[in-house]
Amino acid sequence: MFTGEIDAYILSHIDEEGDLLSALNRDANVNLLRPRMLSGHLQGRILKMFCRMIRPRRVLEIGTYTSYATLCMAEGMDETFDMVFIDADKRLYSEYYDLVFPMVRPGGLILADNTLWDGKVVEEVHPSDKQTKGILVFNEKVKQDDRVEKVILPLRDGLTMIWKK
Repeated sequence: MFTGEIDAYILSHIDEEGDLLSALNRDANVNLLRPRMLSGHLQGRILKMFCRMIRPRRVLEIGTYTSYATLCMAEGMDETFDMVFIDADKRLYSEYYDLVFPMVRPGGLILADNTLWDGKVVEEVHPSDKQTKGILVFNEKVKQDDRVEKVILPLRDGLTMIWKK
């Protein structure tokens, strides 16, 4: 992972997050128990850029939390698009994958965040840690799935890009 200085440098050399996103980020850090779950400035700009490049007509976001990522993706969309967002549970990533996969067109992209889970994916898992177990099961499922190409980006808490063949 990067140092704080590198993070600051990166953030100072990318597009601003804007007033609404900045306020949402600030409010999450002041008022929520787990503000780190918010996508944040860098990941938000990346999500916006993906939407600009791919130009999807439909987006399903599973795991909305504060809607920060939702707003970032919406910024990158064309004028006409459908977006559905629901809250999620890390323990059920594999089940979500199975439900969503048939709806993704060939050439479509699935992005899964938190796939490095604070580095817990390479540590011994506590027997009661169902969230880490869920992420591990998901990561293994995607690894074994020959219907997709995949890469895990070490961005924030891990962002897996899954491209359907």
